[in-house]
Amino acid sequence: MTETKRAGFGVWPVILITALFFFWGIANNLNDILIPQFKKAFSLTNFQSSLVQSAFYMGYFLFALPAGFLMRRFGYKAAVLTGLVLYALGAVLFWPAAEVRQYPWFLGALFVIASGLAFLETSANPLMTVLGNEKWAAFRLNLAQAFNPLGSLAGIWIGKTYILSGIEKLNTAADYAREARAVQTPYLIIGAVVLVWAALVAFSRFPQAATSSVHDHDEAQLSAGQAVGGLFKRPHFLLGVAAQFFYVGAQVGVWSYVIKYGQAEMHLVDKAAADYLTYALTAFLIGRFAGTALMGIVNPARLLTLFAVANIALTAVAVLVGGHTGLWALVASSFFMSIMYPTIFATAVRGLGPLTKTGSSLLVMAIVGGFILTNIMGVILDHASARTAIIVPLICFVVVALYGLTTRKNETVTAEDVLSEATH
Repeated sequence: MTETKRAGFGVWPVILITALFFFWGIANNLNDILIPQFKKAFSLTNFQSSLVQSAFYMGYFLFALPAGFLMRRFGYKAAVLTGLVLYALGAVLFWPAAEVRQYPWFLGALFVIASGLAFLETSANPLMTVLGNEKWAAFRLNLAQAFNPLGSLAGIWIGKTYILSGIEKLNTAADYAREARAVQTPYLIIGAVVLVWAALVAFSRFPQAATSSVHDHDEAQLSAGQAVGGLFKRPHFLLGVAAQFFYVGAQVGVWSYVIKYGQAEMHLVDKAAADYLTYALTAFLIGRFAGTALMGIVNPARLLTLFAVANIALTAVAVLVGGHTGLWALVASSFFMSIMYPTIFATAVRGLGPLTKTGSSLLVMAIVGGFILTNIMGVILDHASARTAIIVPLICFVVVALYGLTTRKNETVTAEDVLSEATH
């Protein structure tokens, strides 16, 4: 019998927190639907529509450190509740944004959602490790991680079924209003479900480790400035932050532009192009399980390097060949992206000791690459082509490959380390 069961908590807290991985998967990948939807509904340029990711990932960037500080002061459960309430609020704000048909209002709502997700991602991963016997911590976290790509697939299905209309040409004001309001009901339902989940978390009993202040003795003696300053003296950690910045930029860039690429190269309507995004996320899910299995026989840092090289080749095909072949190459790249976030995370925080929690917050902040690099892709697409824009993720994978090579020379990390660290 585990420690959690002896305390009378059972598996219920594990179920509540595992669902969070599913919830933020939905929110993250609905953005890939919103980009073409808002481009059509508001007659935006590609750069303007890419601001969806800008608003979203800026929320992560600005609230990752506050989430870490709140978690240290009030505990994991308080951070989870804060994240769920902000997530629900942002989703509900889609209703008035659609009523007034103002694009900046939607961007504001997305910023609020992402602020909540910063709290959830910073707290849910370490929280899973304390919800039971320490021996099974990696297993619990790996199981929870599997629900993240499932949420991503659910997000794409929701968007394709209930948001995308398949109508490419809008003629009247009523047409534009209809397309803007298509997001109202899905997001209102999501907001309601998340708010109910917040209530369940609030009124459920959790182990003391989930509700007490989160700090160990050494970390408690460090001020925020000392912790951040100490991290800037760790070159390998800083390289890890840079690698995470470029990896997330590549992931968001590829997934955000699969639909645009299909429309440009294959002349597909948005609904048909969205099918390829579903295929990409399915490949990502399969890759996560396959990659985890491979780590039993291949060092994770070496596997990271090999997978990055594979994606350099696949994105090069998307740039140079194009057409149906290029589109499928982009889809296939998701398989090899699957292990990158947790592997970079694990290798970057390894050996940080009392700086680990603050380092984790900075690695979550590196998600800002998702909007900076996607914006660059939007500018390229406005002035060149979808194929040319894929040069950006190609360069990102080169950086990840170089980081993998550097990690192999400097330190090792095990599959257990990867499974016990954060996911995206």
